[in-house]
Amino acid sequence: MKLPKDFYTRPNVVEIARELIGKHLYTCIDGIITGGMIVETEAYAGENDKACHAHLNRRTQRTEIMYSEGGVAYVYLVYGIYNLFNIITNVKDKADAVLIRAIEPEVGVEEMLLRRGFQGIKPNLTAGPGVASIALGINRKHYGEDLTGNTIWVEDKSIILPEQSIATGPRIGIDYAGEDAQLPWRFWLKGNKWVSRKK
Repeated sequence: MKLPKDFYTRPNVVEIARELIGKHLYTCIDGIITGGMIVETEAYAGENDKACHAHLNRRTQRTEIMYSEGGVAYVYLVYGIYNLFNIITNVKDKADAVLIRAIEPEVGVEEMLLRRGFQGIKPNLTAGPGVASIALGINRKHYGEDLTGNTIWVEDKSIILPEQSIATGPRIGIDYAGEDAQLPWRFWLKGNKWVSRKK
């Protein structure tokens, strides 16, 4: 079942980030469906989170989509090469987001291999937010994409993960955020080989 709009418009971004573990993310690009199970996420809160792009109510051309009602895509460039895919949550003007850090590839794997230039399957095919976007064909053209549509969407396949199977810890690569860098807002599926590795 495709996740409805009201899944994304709830107020607790941390809860949503955790609940997305075990859900399935799909894209349909040029008629080709690719996707798999979400195994790693990070939550970012528009209010009182120094790691969030919208901290202190920053509104720029890049962050404007964050102030939309939840259920749309926020895609931004890092290091001049990687497009990172985020899901906007909460109601209009709250600017919360969940970064999708890794998926376990299941559908359209051959297409993912082509997009990544890989000869065979290995964990770094989709382990990490930048490479996951490449494998899924997500780029900045998808900024603002409606996640209840047919280009990028998330499905609930009624997979129940035991509480103890989901790990929590600090987010990655946000040392600039001071004490907020220590918030346990990263979630991942324990023992899953597709989870990204902290450098």
